[in-house]
Amino acid sequence: MRRDVIVFDIETVPDAAASRRLLGETALSDIEARDALRDYFLEKTGGKNDFPRQPFHQVAAISYAHLVHEPGEEGAELIIRRIASGGEVGSSERELLEGFLSLIEKRAPQLVSFNGRGFDVPVIKYRAMTHGLSCSRWFSEGDRWNSYDARYSHEYHLDLLEVLSDYGASARCSMHEIATCFGIPGKLDTAGDDVRELFEAGEIEAIRNYCETDVCTTLLLFLRWQQFNGALSEGAYARAILGLRNYLESEGQTRTHLAAFLNAWHDAEQHSK
Repeated sequence: MRRDVIVFDIETVPDAAASRRLLGETALSDIEARDALRDYFLEKTGGKNDFPRQPFHQVAAISYAHLVHEPGEEGAELIIRRIASGGEVGSSERELLEGFLSLIEKRAPQLVSFNGRGFDVPVIKYRAMTHGLSCSRWFSEGDRWNSYDARYSHEYHLDLLEVLSDYGASARCSMHEIATCFGIPGKLDTAGDDVRELFEAGEIEAIRNYCETDVCTTLLLFLRWQQFNGALSEGAYARAILGLRNYLESEGQTRTHLAAFLNAWHDAEQHSK
């Protein structure tokens, strides 16, 4: 069991510079280049999907919840330390990636994601290599059965989409769908499709806030999974939930998006009864 747990999520936009290089259209504006990239993938998939493949995503935000395992009378306890976004509003993509990779190098935490193996981690790897960054501990930590790239081991990376669908044996539901079934807030006022518009309007803080609320949803799904598989006792689960509520209530006094999430959580629980 890793002492540190990082529940994370990223938000991205199509990479305009990569689009211009791919298409050989150096005169395109950023907006034109992003539109052209989506047209390229729409044509490539026979009109089925305009979503760019992982190397063509520019990271706009990386948000995370940092938790630690502590010993308790009933076994392991999960204590929340903070919910935050990497870097600052004006941070470059390279700086965001450097900050995230430094968490791996310094702490070798357990990562928790929703569809992280399918999207977030490949994007981070591709974009890190785009900027000439390295993260040797990603590859040196653990062994062939337990490591960041070991699909069926949860010690270093738990992808909730994978485990909840039994690795694709059952339907791969969206995070919003699962959350609403569990009485947990899913998407609030912002969704992934809004990120590009926010980015082009310079609303980076709004993207970071949205990413942090997605982290809150992922965290609640993670805690429910830990309760289900016995990693957290009933008491430890209840204390982790209380700790998160207290954190959101305290931070929500100055971070209104966390207050909004807490209110949505209360409403979701009431409607699920």
